[in-house]
Amino acid sequence: MSDATPDAPRERTYRPVSGRVVLVLVIVAAAVLLVDALVRSGLGETLLLAPWVLLGVWVVYELSYISSVKVGERGGRVQNLLRVTEFGWRQVRDIDLRWQLVFSLQDDSDLTAMGGPARSRPNPRPRRDGDAGASVPRGIRVLDEIRTLWQAAPDDADAPIRRGWDWPALVALVVIVLWAAVAVIITR
Repeated sequence: MSDATPDAPRERTYRPVSGRVVLVLVIVAAAVLLVDALVRSGLGETLLLAPWVLLGVWVVYELSYISSVKVGERGGRVQNLLRVTEFGWRQVRDIDLRWQLVFSLQDDSDLTAMGGPARSRPNPRPRRDGDAGASVPRGIRVLDEIRTLWQAAPDDADAPIRRGWDWPALVALVVIVLWAAVAVIITR
């Protein structure tokens, strides 16, 4: 068991809300395009068109949705596009919010989280319930939550810093590119 405060989240993933909205809109548009192609041209033509549409969905997924920060009692995981970095809390020297969330790690590197909370302006309108803390920007509240987890981490939260790639996304890209190459060969 950890000695985390009861109000601290156990495990939480932060990513921009706009990324979800954009991804859903692109998926809906892609589905409409593919269904229209299927109705108008048949299955064969749709299969030749599909990799190009899916490539567009993959690009939007990578640029707007996948970048995120995941934190828990023992450490965190930051994904910036295809690059993934995992670390235990004892590998973190400091956490700051510049324009984006930045983890200063023990190996003297700074890890900027592209998909995590960002600095924003405070809401000028107070909430209806009269809460005095209502004007605190979301990025600052999230920074406080993450700092609480970091400071309450158990002594054995010392997993090493591991950097790697998002292999499922890379495999999906390879499949889509190969599918597109086959479509080009067939149509020539």
